[in-house]
Amino acid sequence: MEKTEKQSLPAATPGAYQERETWTRQMDFIMSCVGFAVGLGNVWRFPYLCYKNGGGVFLIPYLLIVFIGGIPIFFLEIALGQFMKAGSINVWNIAPLFKGLGYSSMVIVFFCNTYYIMVLAWGFYYLIHSFTANLPWASCDNPWNSPSCSEIFHQITCNNSYANGSFANSSWANVSISGNNSCTGLNDTRSPIIEFWENKVLNISSGLDEPGSMSWELTLCLMAVWIMVYFCVWKGVKSTGKIVYFTATFPYVVLIILFVRGVTLPGAYEGIMYYIKPNWSKLQEAQVWIDAGTQIFFSYAIGLGALTALGSYNRFNNDCYKDAFVLALINSGTSFFAGFVVFSILGFMAAEQGVDISQVAESGPGLAFIAYPKAVSLMPVAPLWAALFFFMLLMLGLDSQFVGVEGFVTGILDLFPASYNHKYKREIAVALCCGLCFIIDLSMVTQGGMYVFQLFDYYSASGMTLLWQAFWECVVVAWVYGADRFMDDVARMIGYRPFPWMKWCWAFITPCVCIVSALFYIFIIEKYLINVQTNMSFCCERLISPNICIHVYVLVGTSPARLHGDVTKVSRI
Repeated sequence: MEKTEKQSLPAATPGAYQERETWTRQMDFIMSCVGFAVGLGNVWRFPYLCYKNGGGVFLIPYLLIVFIGGIPIFFLEIALGQFMKAGSINVWNIAPLFKGLGYSSMVIVFFCNTYYIMVLAWGFYYLIHSFTANLPWASCDNPWNSPSCSEIFHQITCNNSYANGSFANSSWANVSISGNNSCTGLNDTRSPIIEFWENKVLNISSGLDEPGSMSWELTLCLMAVWIMVYFCVWKGVKSTGKIVYFTATFPYVVLIILFVRGVTLPGAYEGIMYYIKPNWSKLQEAQVWIDAGTQIFFSYAIGLGALTALGSYNRFNNDCYKDAFVLALINSGTSFFAGFVVFSILGFMAAEQGVDISQVAESGPGLAFIAYPKAVSLMPVAPLWAALFFFMLLMLGLDSQFVGVEGFVTGILDLFPASYNHKYKREIAVALCCGLCFIIDLSMVTQGGMYVFQLFDYYSASGMTLLWQAFWECVVVAWVYGADRFMDDVARMIGYRPFPWMKWCWAFITPCVCIVSALFYIFIIEKYLINVQTNMSFCCERLISPNICIHVYVLVGTSPARLHGDVTKVSRI
């Protein structure tokens, strides 16, 4: 096996201010990007959006925005890191006035690292409880069940909605309980799956103002996944590049197993047809196009700075242009394939309950922790399928999490070049990052923790935040540094000039897509979002919005004291 190289860059390279470790093999970079970008959203969000927005027709706006928004920014972030040999902050030395973009991405990825891991903690909790003869969420004879719990799953006569919440702009599950009784008699009936989630896992309180006590079981699960993350990242790309071979590929093995099992279940064909059946009229709805755009920005992990950090460990002459297209194909292909897995199982669940698939089709945690546990409880050998699913969920989230931590730590260490001479600088930095995030996460393992989680999700890394970040990245590279100039830099790295389509996207098309999507988000979508607590949410949105960093840095940089005698700092190398 090759030893990890230390690469000194040619003098012409802007990022040549320090030696930088590189990937042992280029495949390490590919697998790390796959692990980071291919995550939970590919499995639990894209299939639902595809079904909701016209089935196969949804692929038209989706693929269009992939080529005019997703790939151009994906390539831009990787190429910036590779050219500058720096993390998400120092890459913006190409335009120092806009270095706030780097700080903004650092804040975004820090918030993501903080709350995203809660999904892993919940998944780990479910995984542990899957190793039983009888799944604990399949019956009503547990200490956490209420007298109104019912195990009846047949033709719908009454509907009980779980909760008014969302995750990644996707609604929570509407879970229906039914029987041969009248609606009057079933008004208070609750599913054992719902009660396991609400009463056992979350032990949820009535609101954000009632934090309640901590769950020590969830705390231990949270600690366990943070320890996993630490030991995946602590040695840098030498360890990360090896671990991702398992964490990035094993979910595909499980997806294939679940697909084979799913298509053999009764009702699977109807479920798959619901997923892909085209509804051409949907193309006339603006919401379909916005859903396509926001899904791409989420699933491609744009604006977080982690792709820049991963690219910074590439060899200077690596063909990152080709890599961007390969990774985009893997990402979008995974999303589409996952839909067949999800809807074959949802079709089975609908057939077993005698309901329409629209009544069981969910996204987000509603799929992972309510709909899918309900589905496996109806299967033979239910614990096996539950364990496989939640282990896949853990692997999907784990590599996204530790690469996110890698991106944050890389940016921090780059701010202090002298720290690279310290023997244990990385181990200490990773420990501090994980420890700080763990302390913040303790607020999410309380009875009111779900409300804290939702606040982070709504506002710290929302669609609006990522759209604004992507808009400024394109504007700065194309108009401040210069699109042609950056294309020349890329040509120096990869040996040829990319197709002009890239610079046209950076300069005109992608910023327009971001602005139109952002305006739609502000004036239409946000009006319908159901907040945890309106006043508290409004304040938190303004206080923790990461994009503030961009504007503050520009204001400070353009102050008379800073500009006096040095107006050349707006754009330089």
